[in-house]
Amino acid sequence: MIRAILFILLVVVISCKSNEHTFNKRDIKGAQRLAGLNFENDKIRLMHRYLLRNYAGYDSMRHYGIPYDISPAMVFDPRPSGFEFPEKGTPTAWSAIPTDRPEILNKLAFYSIPQLAYLLQNRLVSSEELTGMYINRIKKYNEQLEAIITITEDLALEQARRADKEIAEGNYRGLLHGIPYGVKDLMAVEGYPTTWGAEPYREQQIDMTASVVKQLEEAGAVLIAKLTSGSLARGDVWFGGTTKNPWDLEQGASGSSAGSGSATSAGLVAFSLGTETLGSITSPSNRCGITGLRPTYGRVSRKGVMTLSWSMDKVGPMARSAQDCAIVFSHILGSYNDDPTIFESPFNYTLDRDIQTLKIAYLAEDFRKDTTSVGKRRLEALNKFADLGIEMDSVSLPEGIPYNSFDIILRAESGAFFDLLIRSGEVDDLVQQHPGSRANSLRQSRFIPAVEYLQANRHRRVLMEKMNELMKDYDVLIAPTFGSRQLQITNLTGHPALAIPTGLDDEGHPTSITLIGNLFDEGSILELGEAFQEATEFDEARPPLFDVH
Repeated sequence: MIRAILFILLVVVISCKSNEHTFNKRDIKGAQRLAGLNFENDKIRLMHRYLLRNYAGYDSMRHYGIPYDISPAMVFDPRPSGFEFPEKGTPTAWSAIPTDRPEILNKLAFYSIPQLAYLLQNRLVSSEELTGMYINRIKKYNEQLEAIITITEDLALEQARRADKEIAEGNYRGLLHGIPYGVKDLMAVEGYPTTWGAEPYREQQIDMTASVVKQLEEAGAVLIAKLTSGSLARGDVWFGGTTKNPWDLEQGASGSSAGSGSATSAGLVAFSLGTETLGSITSPSNRCGITGLRPTYGRVSRKGVMTLSWSMDKVGPMARSAQDCAIVFSHILGSYNDDPTIFESPFNYTLDRDIQTLKIAYLAEDFRKDTTSVGKRRLEALNKFADLGIEMDSVSLPEGIPYNSFDIILRAESGAFFDLLIRSGEVDDLVQQHPGSRANSLRQSRFIPAVEYLQANRHRRVLMEKMNELMKDYDVLIAPTFGSRQLQITNLTGHPALAIPTGLDDEGHPTSITLIGNLFDEGSILELGEAFQEATEFDEARPPLFDVH
């Protein structure tokens, strides 16, 4: 047995020495500085052969391909100590909103889901008509917006005709039946490209359909387009250009759910799905003046969706209102047993809830420190909540946390997912190659020590406990969308968040605030968001260039 082990070690060492990537003791001495270490020469001599053996292990893994849908054996759990899931309440029964068919069909582009549902259910408009209208708007406006990668026209018309037939026969599936939507092009749809917004994957087709798309298909919704993603979920720049903000075509839609934000805002889809790891639903919702829900981590299946970070990625709806987001969210909850991160927990949403029963806090100092017109709109929104009879406590975000360390987590996980892209050199084909680009981020990920990745996750656990301590006495925390650490914190801890529009700044650009909820309690932030939107008209604003008169 001992001889066998020695023979294996000898083979490993020989293979390392024969490899063109072998390294000497001087290389080790230089490399240790990347981790802030300073071992003495005799210790480096001792390590050399061990590190050669480690390298042989790394190299051996690379001879075994790993499918993209295989996640690490370690699964992130956002629940802090002693966490209990909410008890199941009464299921919400949303109703269609009676409305007349407009003389100009294009006006339907900005109708809410309940309004469109009424017209479809009562056969005042057909799904095929509605689908054709949205597709025509895409063909008319996409050259300006660059928000669409692929129009799924054949699939859409097939689904629309099926919806019309089912509705005519009395087989109505619910409020999404026959309603056209789009998905961020990180989500696979069989038979169509799934480009991830990146040049190396421009022709990629994945032989499966993402679970969330299947769930919406089961609800009778009609997929009309795959929407732009910033390259590998970074920003608003993809291989075909820059996705534009419908409110200002000189400005990008921000990212990385850029196409979802832009297309929804401009009335090219009735609603859309985006993804968020560190702000990718929130940011384009803010920029484009729509409502975006980032659910609790582990709420929605990511099967068939590109991974940026196994422990941080979330899929959520982007729509015109909190109620539309709630309706879509209720249909995409993780009912598929295909994602090991899914937690089964009820979605409790109460129509016409007395919001004065909610316990609410706000980040007072973060609101006060922004004296720009953006900050003024946010303060005016706070006053609207006060007008609704809501009392708010002033709180602050957790301190004593090494926030600068947490970038390690996302970068290390994305580096593992895109390992082959990096080692093949195709990472050089990404459009952006500047210091803050995804390409540069992926390259540097190879220099993150495993020990530091684990240490960052230990600090993350401390943050989770502190955030839970802050939120335990409240149902909702109101925060500026930007200008504080809330976006970083809540994406790390997995808390749900809702970005809602609050008007326009002095330059005519949309502004927003964010409502943060407790883990697995999207209902409270959606109920408060809906009450705010019923009392204001910010969610009804439309970008003038794409409005219908």
